[in-house]
Amino acid sequence: MKEDLSMAPVGPRFGDAIFANMERVNAELFTLTCGATVRQLLTDLEEVEEVNKQLDQMGYNIGIRLIDEFLAKSNVSGCVDFRETAEVITKVFKTFLGVTASVANWDADGTCCSIILEDNSLVDFVELPDTCQGLYYCNILSGVIRGALEMVSMKTEVTWIRDVLRGDDAYELQVKLLKQV
Repeated sequence: MKEDLSMAPVGPRFGDAIFANMERVNAELFTLTCGATVRQLLTDLEEVEEVNKQLDQMGYNIGIRLIDEFLAKSNVSGCVDFRETAEVITKVFKTFLGVTASVANWDADGTCCSIILEDNSLVDFVELPDTCQGLYYCNILSGVIRGALEMVSMKTEVTWIRDVLRGDDAYELQVKLLKQV
């Protein structure tokens, strides 16, 4: 007897396929908006460390909403562990922010990894002046990761390891699982 595969259940859909029929914000518009936001924060707050904190908080608020939208629109079932969750977060980056990322450098316990940004559209057209020493221009992304993971009951610490705008060869964030709630 021949099996009808047209009625087979659909597995999880990731990345662009999830929102193929949905309107999106132009990536360049998002990039320029982020740039204008960073510039305004630098003007208003004057201290680079405060700007970093504000960018992280803005990203956190975005991450909370992004993961909620992602889970509502995708067929992703609950992730088994932190490793699987980190992989899904990279799909959220690609889908909503146009940033291609991969997960690497896992520790032996599976509670700490690196997210390496391979294609970071947020830094298109960006050159930091010498007066911005200590600024993590893309710190909004660390907040996005933290907020998204907190919404799926994972308390994390996200820190920058490498930043091209600071002279490194890549963009790398370290994500450490502190507690699973």
